[in-house]
Amino acid sequence: MRRCVRRTVATALALITATVLTATAAESTVRPPAPSLMRPASAEKAPNADGFIQRWLILEPIRSNTALTDNAVKETVRKEYFPNQFSVIPRDGDKVTVGGEELTWHAVDTKEYNVNLYHFAYARNQPTSFVLFWGVTILNCPEEMRDVRLAIGSNAASVWWVNGQAVIGIYGDRQTVIDDGVSKRLTLKKGPNIVRCAVINGGGATDFCARFLDAQEEPLKGFTLSVGDNAK
Repeated sequence: MRRCVRRTVATALALITATVLTATAAESTVRPPAPSLMRPASAEKAPNADGFIQRWLILEPIRSNTALTDNAVKETVRKEYFPNQFSVIPRDGDKVTVGGEELTWHAVDTKEYNVNLYHFAYARNQPTSFVLFWGVTILNCPEEMRDVRLAIGSNAASVWWVNGQAVIGIYGDRQTVIDDGVSKRLTLKKGPNIVRCAVINGGGATDFCARFLDAQEEPLKGFTLSVGDNAK
């Protein structure tokens, strides 16, 4: 009888322990929001005091174990991962399927000058290393703006497009440096202008920053930023 009781108690304790461990494991997958990012609270947003673009639509990361050399990065971003990837203007919550995995677009505002992609992915239980991020934002210009240049930095490699045209790329395993890469002079048209980027990370931290410089190499202002249906 005593053996039976001890066996019953041991079994009960084992079940309780298993239940606690399972609950703990489930709780560990629930992560706090990204500390540097938040959902947009307005239809439009101006750049910050130094001209940095702080509003983006970011796609959850695509796994990509590619080298960070010029040719490898260019070949990687030319690959079609989802339909119309160079022309689509996604909305917050839109989904695409890449390699059988469903990924979601998220509208974010960054509290900093840069967009911390590590924070973005980690908070969503997504991979942070050996990944490719796509980002899109819309610049609403009240008038045509000539002789401006897109100035960017990224960790690690990145390629950038303005209104469908590739304008700048930086390569290699690098840290984000303000104005690390600067495009040739270009014209932003009156109305919406689409800025698109692809950022490839090897391992560790990953982020990017972007702003436009005017003809005098000063931070460009006088425009607003929006995403998706909020575009003018």
